[in-house]
Amino acid sequence: MSDFLDLAARRQSCRSFSGIRVEREKLTKCVEAARLAPSGCNGQPWSFVVVDDPQKVAEVAKCAQPLNINAFTDKAGAFIIVLEEHAVLMPMLRKMLDSQTFAKGDIGGAVISICLEAADLGVGSCIIGLYDRETLCNILGLPQEQRFGALIALGYAADDAIRPKTRKGLSEIVKYV
Repeated sequence: MSDFLDLAARRQSCRSFSGIRVEREKLTKCVEAARLAPSGCNGQPWSFVVVDDPQKVAEVAKCAQPLNINAFTDKAGAFIIVLEEHAVLMPMLRKMLDSQTFAKGDIGGAVISICLEAADLGVGSCIIGLYDRETLCNILGLPQEQRFGALIALGYAADDAIRPKTRKGLSEIVKYV
């Protein structure tokens, strides 16, 4: 295993894909990493749709381009859509909490697990925040009421350069007590 902080530093949002398809074995490893992510009460409020068929990849890419942004997705090699599913909480907690209390955080953990595994495999990723959910449901055969956690574009970077990260310093974000 490589040093985790090195992996975190190397992972970046890829916005320049080469157009090369991502091998299904690598996509499966990315989903396996997400499957192993922690979740509140082991609720696992997720499922995954892996899009690797070239025609479907092109259709999903168009859904990721509302307002004429994210044109780089045209060259993505695959997409993974993280769906929010019903979490099953322990009986005692079910009486006090909504089943989806932890879902957003849990899905966030699954999403970063996908992205970090992809980086470890030499595959770029970009979490897409704006997309046409209705059309995406139609393309994927999902019910319109399906809740989405994330749309992740994956592919091999056209350029392997690691951009410097601009982040707040530790002194700005940490308080020890």
